[in-house]
Amino acid sequence: MQLVLIRHAHSQANAKGILSGRLPGNNLSEKGVSESKRLAERLGSFNPASIRISPMPRCLQTIQPWLDLLPAAISSKVVIDEDLNEVDYGSWSGKKLSTLSRTKSWKIVQNYPSAMLFPGGESIAHMQQRAVKTVSQITQGRHTSPTVLVSHGDVIKAIVANALGTHLDNFQRIVIDPCSVTVIEYNDMKPRVVVLNDTRSELNSIFTKKTKSGLLLGGGGGR
Repeated sequence: MQLVLIRHAHSQANAKGILSGRLPGNNLSEKGVSESKRLAERLGSFNPASIRISPMPRCLQTIQPWLDLLPAAISSKVVIDEDLNEVDYGSWSGKKLSTLSRTKSWKIVQNYPSAMLFPGGESIAHMQQRAVKTVSQITQGRHTSPTVLVSHGDVIKAIVANALGTHLDNFQRIVIDPCSVTVIEYNDMKPRVVVLNDTRSELNSIFTKKTKSGLLLGGGGGR
């Protein structure tokens, strides 16, 4: 089965260089609105098994243009999933990234994120645990059609790190840009990351393909 991971589009906080976290009032920027409309075109038309969305409004704002193009019944598949919520950055929320980068804890976030507990918030390790719990629930269902998840950069990075079998301390090596699409295929063997941080491609053929990846030797056989 396919898991389609979408980071929310460019937000007002992104434009200001602020770590918004779970603070209210952070909607898409003008750039983000344009990205969300382009995303709808890139995804094309397919019938997802389900659509799970972080409770932060910027995530629904990102996927809404795509939902508007699909049959109304698909909107009933939308589930707000608390486990896909943004990291609770605690007292870091609302601060400039340029300011946070000068703190001692910044080096922990960058080099040893598994050890980071945000003051007054949650740990990065706990965030990964809850995000992977959602993925496990989905993959146990063995759906034949893709499941769409709309979430946040660090959350998606944590899911990708888990799929790759790499330690959480390596998750900063993964880049997830606003309104990017990442696709992971889960089967009886190991997860396969088939699309990572894509912000440009037309992706519908991946979601509607009839053939399976099969056994890989020397790389994939081409799509």
